Amino acid sequence: MKLISWNVNGLRACMGKGFRDFFNEADADVFCLNETKLQEGQIDLDLTGYHQYWNYAEKKGYSGVALFTKKEPLNVTYGIGAEEHDHEGRVITAEYDDFYLIAVYVPNSQRELTRLDYRMKWEEDFLKYILKLEKKKPVIYCGDLNVAHKEIDLKNPKTNHQNAGFTDEERACFSKVLESGYTDSFRFFYPDMTDIYSWWSYMFKSREKNAGWRIDYFVVSNKLEKKMQDAKIHTEIMGSDHCPVELDIDI
Repeated sequence: MKLISWNVNGLRACMGKGFRDFFNEADADVFCLNETKLQEGQIDLDLTGYHQYWNYAEKKGYSGVALFTKKEPLNVTYGIGAEEHDHEGRVITAEYDDFYLIAVYVPNSQRELTRLDYRMKWEEDFLKYILKLEKKKPVIYCGDLNVAHKEIDLKNPKTNHQNAGFTDEERACFSKVLESGYTDSFRFFYPDMTDIYSWWSYMFKSREKNAGWRIDYFVVSNKLEKKMQDAKIHTEIMGSDHCPVELDIDI
């Protein structure tokens, strides 16, 4: 299976910047989107051969995830079953025969870390959610996780230390996920690869200089580790301030 995740930073904008070209070229079995910034009825997307699932934020023009899949899932759910988290359109879970696939857009801690406390509660509750699913079937989750885990995962770790996405607290939460039985698929295949990122600020010609962060992931249950074939970051694809990430897995 080829699985792809892309933070499109506004799907309607991305449609005018080559979204469909990449979607058609990729021909993924499942294609997940983050930050669609849509409400229901604001786009008519004809994707022949795919079942479409959308989770919209209640706040207009904010957040939102989508999941497009060739094979119809056994079941699809929205959110994580927690009232305080499920109004922002951040999670879609698709159940297949042998695994769960989750498209997730993790909350940003914001400038001056105004949302860090909320982010910590999210991290705690999301980990509980995936571990509950894991008791039934292995879990794969993907999306913009808004954290660069290690110094190798961003261009300027020293100057960004304790900024949103590179706080000790956020990084520790991701470490805890991995310690709970999960694998960062890209680092599994490329543990020492440097200068490969998935997000660049629109400011300061960051993409031109490749001053980026790797904050988009496929996180895979260790039970599926031997089935993974490759992980890719499509740095050549424009259309958003993020680029698509990919997992190839024999499942």
